[in-house]
Amino acid sequence: MALFDLPVLTKAERKRATKFRQFLLDEGFSMMQFSCYIRYTAGKEQAEAITRRIGRAVPNPGTVEVIWFTDKQYEGIQSFRGRASQPRPSKPDQLTLF
Repeated sequence: MALFDLPVLTKAERKRATKFRQFLLDEGFSMMQFSCYIRYTAGKEQAEAITRRIGRAVPNPGTVEVIWFTDKQYEGIQSFRGRASQPRPSKPDQLTLF
């Protein structure tokens, strides 16, 4: 899961933020919320490689946090929309070919 906080006050900053968001989509991430993207990986080595690519793509100034969690931990996600509980997000497919 990639969480980011990027400045978007100027046209140049918005352009860098949009480029970073497009980078995440190109890497196979899906948007959970505006600044929260998620992607399934097949193992730790793949997650490490993606994390390194994200680190090289972070715009300056900007903050990006990458969180890894297991399938079991993902199953524990609780989603709320307003005061109503929603079904948790579906588990991503393990094999996605581009």
